[in-house]
Amino acid sequence: MHRIHEENLGARCARPQPPRYCAIAALIALTLCLSALLCTAAEPRNLQIQHGDLVRCQNGVVVSVHPLASRIGADALVRGGTAVDAAVATAFALAVTWPGAGNIGGGGYMVIVPTLGKAVPVVVDFREVAPAAATKEMFVAKEGRTPHRRVGVPGTVRGLALAHGRFGRLAWRDLVMPAVGLARDGFSLDAATASSLNEYLGKSEKQKFAELHRVFGKPGGGEWKSGDRLVQPELAETLEQIADRGPDAFYLGGTADKLAAEMRRGRGLITKDDLAAYHARFREPVRGTYRGFEIVSVPPSSSGGTTLIEELNILENFDLHAQGRWSAATLHLLSEAAKRAFRDRACYLGDPDRVTIPAKLTQKDYARSLARGIDLHRATPSVQLAGDIPIAQEAAHTTHFSVIDRERTAVSLTYTLENMYGSRVVVPGAGFLLNDEMNDFGWHPGVTDSKGTIGTLPNQIAPGKRMLSSMCPTVVLKDGKPFLITGSPGGRTIINTVLCMLVNVLDFEMDPRAAVDAPRFHHQWFPDRIKVEPRLAREYPALLKQLEAMGHVVRVSKDDQGDAHSIWIDRKTGDLIGVADKRENGCAAGY
Repeated sequence: MHRIHEENLGARCARPQPPRYCAIAALIALTLCLSALLCTAAEPRNLQIQHGDLVRCQNGVVVSVHPLASRIGADALVRGGTAVDAAVATAFALAVTWPGAGNIGGGGYMVIVPTLGKAVPVVVDFREVAPAAATKEMFVAKEGRTPHRRVGVPGTVRGLALAHGRFGRLAWRDLVMPAVGLARDGFSLDAATASSLNEYLGKSEKQKFAELHRVFGKPGGGEWKSGDRLVQPELAETLEQIADRGPDAFYLGGTADKLAAEMRRGRGLITKDDLAAYHARFREPVRGTYRGFEIVSVPPSSSGGTTLIEELNILENFDLHAQGRWSAATLHLLSEAAKRAFRDRACYLGDPDRVTIPAKLTQKDYARSLARGIDLHRATPSVQLAGDIPIAQEAAHTTHFSVIDRERTAVSLTYTLENMYGSRVVVPGAGFLLNDEMNDFGWHPGVTDSKGTIGTLPNQIAPGKRMLSSMCPTVVLKDGKPFLITGSPGGRTIINTVLCMLVNVLDFEMDPRAAVDAPRFHHQWFPDRIKVEPRLAREYPALLKQLEAMGHVVRVSKDDQGDAHSIWIDRKTGDLIGVADKRENGCAAGY
């Protein structure tokens, strides 16, 4: 800005001017130059942002799926912003750079653990809600499952603004504008984003998803390649309105008009009244303990934290360390704990504003009673755990990032469009994708089967209701201070990815790189099977045979599980270690 002012003044002095005028102009220019030099001198020279798949630094770290978003978040920290400021900047940047899951048309959760003694931990619930016109049986018939009808009322912009209003320090506009620049000027695609765009454009019929192809198709045709530039001018305009006017620009203004018009065109359910009525909420986190550490995680409307703590409470009754990380005994216990916790997830969990969540789910005594029912040598068939749930004979495309600031406020944020690129419906003239989160409700009321369909009452569709989530942003504390910040995408697998992270670090004391890289498992009650990552099958084939001998059905997943971008705090040195999960093209950035 200073350089522009000097050029303007120089241009004015190039024309004939009174001597006094040029003298004043020169004095102003000199003042501006001195001011710039002083500002530069005041900027500590050691506050250079480091970035890579692992960084060790002292002042602040952001770890996300995209390098540009991580660096934008880290820059907010360098400028004196809080962890929440950095989270807001990162989230908006991901809405541009990682369009398959980063979003303004979706929703999620932010776990905030403030600096010790300054405030109590809190969760921002900005999960989408069902439109007012939604009905319990709207998806029973296949013809009712159109892309537009699967869109829930978005929550991301309200949620980020709610968090910023309480915990932000930098100006809202300054946090959104970097994303505006990325959308308006474009950015070079990395291989992961180019591949993702090509895959989902290829899966999407041009006639049915014309706006998706118009906005995200490569100009001139052909496939995107690494290094190509993606420019999104309509998204830039939408984001700039949000920067200037706050969340009302999305929920009450012209953007809301465009969204509602697209819903009418596609026979969707969301109206301007639905958008105006949406509210994000502050909620108390669910909290538990495990091996002397405190777990702070997301409460319902997500099932993530409650299910995770129930799993940990069950496992605390066994000495996993003595069994060894890659023993059949350890994986057997992890799977049996997951079966029981996921059974309770199906039975009890839903929108807490609509259903009563039993306190026992996070209590140690209840977990001990479940642990006593585990046969150490034999798998319990899932159907035997159903109890009074009658048994008749979620997609993995979310994104997570972790943040910590100089004052050691920790933020763990997971948000999503549900499936990759959500409903694939792009709002014309606004440039952003809409979610398909209505998928997360039970489509078949009263029908729960061994294939994984869950139709229990707590998560049946109702107007204004938040659909059940598996997102599990989590902060682990030791002596009241952050020790591990983690989370993951992955649908129902999210919870067990976070479980693996905690077991790796807290039970087996793995270093952060090894803990993130270690192979993962998943069991969700039904289908009654253990799914393992390909790497686990390659490296521990005997382990899988031992599990099968114990009565488990084991399946090797085609894909990797999750994307656990995490931060670990070295308790000896106080260093912040940001670790990006190499399963995606993640990046840690810190200073």
